[in-house]
Amino acid sequence: MWPFSTESAPAQPATASSHPYYPVGVNIKDYAANEFSVPVLLTYFGSGCAAIFALSYVLVARVRPSLPISEVSTIFWFLLCSGIHFFFEGYFATHFDRMGGLQTLFGQLWKEYALSDSRYLTMDPFVVCMETITAVFWGPLSAVLVYMILTEHPLRHPLQIIVSLGQLYGDVLYYATSLFDDYLFGNVYSRPEPYYYYGYFVFMNAFWIVIPLCEQPPPLFKAESN
Repeated sequence: MWPFSTESAPAQPATASSHPYYPVGVNIKDYAANEFSVPVLLTYFGSGCAAIFALSYVLVARVRPSLPISEVSTIFWFLLCSGIHFFFEGYFATHFDRMGGLQTLFGQLWKEYALSDSRYLTMDPFVVCMETITAVFWGPLSAVLVYMILTEHPLRHPLQIIVSLGQLYGDVLYYATSLFDDYLFGNVYSRPEPYYYYGYFVFMNAFWIVIPLCEQPPPLFKAESN
């Protein structure tokens, strides 16, 4: 099925024993097990990232072939952010109320990721609002930022600071709300297998904390520090 299809397989409400998500007994509306295997889903996701990398290379080669590797890497990063935020997270923002039963590519990818955070299948208010803001603002602005880098727009660095701080802030809140529920209320949203928590939840989201913190400061900040 195509990622933007809204079809869902006929399904019955999931009981505690009919789905693999935590906490045990959590209600997931119209849950249906994924039709694609994990290797197939990861292959699709990796292929999408590779396609974005190829697009980045083509853009740089045609518009500004003399760009240093650091700027090329920045273009790839924000083009990847734009695709993930606008399309993948945007898909969640528009289908969050029926995600458990979807058998589209994006729907199954979200159900696989939700093994590390079941809030994505339970219409959690924070997750829905956070993902919607990310899709509406940081997705399009990341694409605008790529254009600004390629054209040497004077507002490139201010916009990069805004987008990076927005991503960083959202990611910190995402981690914090999950940890808050765990330590204060004992609500664990990830399955007990370490690769779900550390591989999906921690590792796959850490990029939006580590990369903004490692970005080079804009020229103005460099000049003031000298």
